[in-house]
Amino acid sequence: MRSSELAAAAGVNLQTLRYYERRGLLDEPARSLGGHRMYPAEAVTTLRVIKAAQRLGFTLAEVSELLNTARHRHALGEGVGLQARARDKLADVEAKIADLTVIAGTLRAGIAAGCDDLQTCAGNPDCPLPFAELGDTHGGRV
Repeated sequence: MRSSELAAAAGVNLQTLRYYERRGLLDEPARSLGGHRMYPAEAVTTLRVIKAAQRLGFTLAEVSELLNTARHRHALGEGVGLQARARDKLADVEAKIADLTVIAGTLRAGIAAGCDDLQTCAGNPDCPLPFAELGDTHGGRV
């Protein structure tokens, strides 16, 4: 299939397709006699896997490593497969969720306290927003 057909089938644009080729995420395709790139049908699956992995929070570098591991199954070792990477990514996501939960709670408290002015709120000892803690992280200097 040609570049435009592959891009349409996988739901990406041509620039994304070329970028993934340059990054080595997608194998360089064969060329037709006229010089057109001709991709195998499996390239659609590869592109969909890349996009799905990105939606799960994997970086392109991480996706590249996972694809390379799958291509070179003889290189499998402890900590290089999808299971280990997924566990690590899940831990990162859960840590971010915990941080965002604290942030959301603090913002809700600020809204409930009626904090309309940052200067006034920061000067109020009952302010629920963590201005004092932020100032303390710099050794008392702001």
